[in-house]
Parts: sequence; structure tokens; C-alpha cells
Amino acid sequence: MGGTPAGEPHFCHNRREYTPGVAAVSTIPSPSPAALPAPLSADEPDAGVLARSAEQTAVTVLTAAAPHRLADVVPAPREVRPDPAADWVLPADAVITVSADPAATAVAEHLAELLRPATGYPLPVADATTPDRAGGIALVLDEATDLGAEGYRLDITTDGVRVTAATAAGLFHGVQTLRQLLPATIESPNQVTERWALPGGTITDAPRFPYRGAMLDVARHFFAVEDVLRVIDHLARYKLNHLHLHLTDDQGWRIAVDSWPKLTSVGGATEVGGGPGGHYTKTDYARIVSYAADRHITVVPEIDLPGHTNSALVAYPELAPDKIAPPPYTGTEVGFSYVDPADERTYDFVADVLGEVAALTPGPWLHIGGDEAFKVKGEVYTGFVERVQRIVADLGKTVVGWHQLAPAAHLDGRVLQWWGTDSADPTTAEAVRQGARLIVSPGNHAYLDMKYAPDTPIGHDWAGLIDVRKAYDWDPGTHVADVPAEAVLGVEAPLWTESVTSLADIELLLLPRLPAIAEVGWSTRATHDWADFRDRLAGQGPRWTTAGITFHRAPEIPWPTTPVIPTQRDTTQTDTAAH
Repeated sequence: MGGTPAGEPHFCHNRREYTPGVAAVSTIPSPSPAALPAPLSADEPDAGVLARSAEQTAVTVLTAAAPHRLADVVPAPREVRPDPAADWVLPADAVITVSADPAATAVAEHLAELLRPATGYPLPVADATTPDRAGGIALVLDEATDLGAEGYRLDITTDGVRVTAATAAGLFHGVQTLRQLLPATIESPNQVTERWALPGGTITDAPRFPYRGAMLDVARHFFAVEDVLRVIDHLARYKLNHLHLHLTDDQGWRIAVDSWPKLTSVGGATEVGGGPGGHYTKTDYARIVSYAADRHITVVPEIDLPGHTNSALVAYPELAPDKIAPPPYTGTEVGFSYVDPADERTYDFVADVLGEVAALTPGPWLHIGGDEAFKVKGEVYTGFVERVQRIVADLGKTVVGWHQLAPAAHLDGRVLQWWGTDSADPTTAEAVRQGARLIVSPGNHAYLDMKYAPDTPIGHDWAGLIDVRKAYDWDPGTHVADVPAEAVLGVEAPLWTESVTSLADIELLLLPRLPAIAEVGWSTRATHDWADFRDRLAGQGPRWTTAGITFHRAPEIPWPTTPVIPTQRDTTQTDTAAH
């Protein structure tokens, strides 16, 4: 399918900025005299210096200070208390102070790295026993707060900004909110002239569900490490905390396994359409896991069993029921392949593979797939699943699988990922009654490989078309019949890649629907309001445009239309007579 065809209505890799709509504009106080540039001394009459000083003064006075409200955040915060008299402007000499804790300091450094390129400010980070926000930003760890494992409180006053949380994860989420409250030009990779104003007030926030994730299928088409890291950044921006990697399928095996090396050398050499495929070395995978962990995201690796295994059978025909290697597969049909459930060698293979992947993965989850194994039926299927579940438990991990695992005997702690399109599912409901928890990924609301509309150039429609409103208007807590909200661990948005071949394709299908799923997982139902969400989501468009992120310009969202090109500042420029 390739990249996005010409004429598709989305933005890609430009640097134009858009001002938010009138409904999102707050009242802006005049700048204080302290915010204005200092007057030039008598011995500095140079015309170039005068011109740049005039430019700075004009921008400081005329640029809108806070072009949106305190509540214009995605996902919607739990509680917002605006204070229009407390807007604050980030000064050039601001310091980020942080509790003297390595994890908190890492969050502070992340914040500084986010803000430095566009502002050009040094933003030094300083550890402190009692972080002080005076004139800057304070990140405060306080275990006595009642904000939970991921909650935070953000206070913006005329004195500065304070983010308070019980954990570094909470501080990180607070930083993402702070980032969204700055002008959209904060996403520029280049230094720009801007009045870096934040709307005053207090946000108190915490997630509804503990598990909020997205899945990237790297098996149908392989994606480089840098592409996966970019996806992680998109998840972090909207407070998602799990990245599920679909690492194996008929078309390719993507994770190195030392004890079965041909899985990658042979099984990893193909992909849909006949491309070169590829795989992650253990070093590559460790880099992904570490990058995600730095952003408080847990990687969930999936080794799909017993079906979706053609790439493994090509590499090791001893695993096949007939012990004959099938030809490599580069199509998109499903359900034809499976490892031999009657051969002990199969379970040696499963134990070796899951053992090596578990050793590389610090998170608690191992996903064993389990879907669409159409040729392994009844007790043979459930017997295989029950044995693999025990292998996972013996590795000290929690088993996750698609909801087809439901008929197998329950194992304490197991999680089913439900991807149906009909909310009535008695088999899954019975598994929940036995103690299973649910990650909810309805194919007709959360599958981001579905097309937005009939003319979307890539994607599928077997589960229906999913525009932004359909991605937003559903409730994970009540979606599956006879499953109580307390059994729902969270929500995940899968992106299968049969038709997805590039990073631009990934972003086109992720955005703007990923923030909708993020809000469904994070925000309380009391804040759920389509009209409000679509306006808040519209304000994200200028941020993606400024950052060079591809997205689908969904017609149901009132994207800003008035362009403003940020002023680029070249700090190395010298004065010339042309000024």
C-alpha cells in the first residue's frame, strides 16, 4: 500500500502553526513590566540590535498569553479549577526544582528536554529537599498525597508552577498536562519567539483504569526501532501506559531467541507483500523497553500461539503437525497454521521462547495470543492453553491472551483481551466470573486499523468504519455484557499492519483516534462529552503540525484554519547593514 497518497486530508512534516478556535480562548492579562526586554544602553545604538529588540517587545506585548483554557487538555482531567488572575509566563531564567529522587529527577530532565528546543531557555534542573516553584517549575514527590499510583496535582499561580504526585509516574503525567497548556509552538524543534504563558489554576487528576494501552503489530510489516520509539512518544503524550508489541505471526518472527536462532534468520526474513522483513536483536528490544520505561510505559510482548505460527514452522518444521516446512507466507489470510500440540518438542519451544522473552521484559505481562487457531479445537486447544498458561506462571509473569482463551481452565491472575464486536459474550463473562480480568479492545471501536471512512486509503472495514466519534463514544466499564466494571483492567487500541507500511501510515491511523481511546481509559465518565472533546482535540492539531506528526484531518473535528507562522530565531546571526 505504501505511504499516504496525494490528496489525503492530513498534515505531514510541515512547520506551520494554527491558532485555536474562539471557544478555546481565555481572558489574557497584560504582561507585567518585568516581562518586557530591558532598554538598550546609550552605547548600543546598532540598528540590528534595535530591530531585534523591537521585535521582542512587539511579540511580548501582542502575542496571546494563554490561547486556551485550563481545561483544554486531552485526556480530560478529573477536576479543573481555573484562576484567570493567576496566568504565569515562563521566564528565560526559570529553574526546574525537583525532589531529590532519581526517578523524579529523570522526569524533570524529560520536562527540560521537552521545553528547551522551542524556548531556547537553559532550564537547569536542581534537586531540592523542598522544591520551590518561585519563578520556575517545581516537581514534588509527596507519598502522603491521596492521588494514587498515577495521579497528580498541577498548580499554576503568578509565582510559578508546582506538580505534586505520590510517584514519578504521576509527576510524568502532570508534565504531559503542563506541556499541553503551553502554546502549541512548544512542539517546535527549533527556537521560536513566543510568550510562554500558562493559564492559572489547579488541576487534580488521576486515571479511571490502571491499564491504558495501544498495540503495534510489527509482524505483518516490520518497523525499525526508531519508529517504535516514535509511537511510544505518542502514547506518553496522552498518558497511555502500556505498549503491546505483536512480535510474531505467519508473515514474520521479530524477536531474537538465542536457543532457536533460525526464528529470526529464516522466519524473520519475510513480511506482507514480500518485503525484506526484519527483526529486533536483544539489544534492540532492550532499547525499546528502556525508552518506554523512561516514559512510564510497560512493554507487553506477544508470542502468538498455537496459531499464527507459519514463520516459526518455516524455520523449524519439527514444530509442524506434519513435520514438513510450509512455504513462507506473505499474504493476509488467517487461521491456517499451528504448532503441533501433541508433540513435547512444541512445549520445549514454547518454554524456551517465553523464557528468553520474559528475561528481557521487566513488566509483569506475557501475552500468548491464542486467537484464530481454527484447526486446533475443543479439548486439544484448551489443553494447549492450560499448559502454556502454567509455563508463563512458572516464569513469574501474568498471562494475557485474546479472549479465545476463555474456555481454558482459569489460572489465578490471568487477563483476557476482548476484541469482539458484539457485546454479548457469555463465554468471556463466565471466565470473568471465575476470576479473569479484562482488557477491552472492541474491534468496532478500538481497532485503529479500521478505516475512518470508505475513502481512507489504507486500513480495513471488517469491523466497520471507525471515525473519531465512534472511537470516543463507548464505555469500557459497561461494554461487555455481564462483566462488571471492577473486572475491567483497562482499555487497549490495537493497530494491525497488513496495509500499514510506513511511520506516516501508522500516524495517519493513530491520530486523531488514539487520544479518543486515551480519554476513554483515563477520564471519568462524568467528563465524557463529545462536543467538548472534539473542541479540545482540535487544539491538538497545531501541536502535531508543529512537531511534524502526520494525522488524519477528520472532518468531524473543528480543526483551526487560520495559520500563523512562528518567528524563527537564529541565535548565531550577526548584525548587517541590511537591518
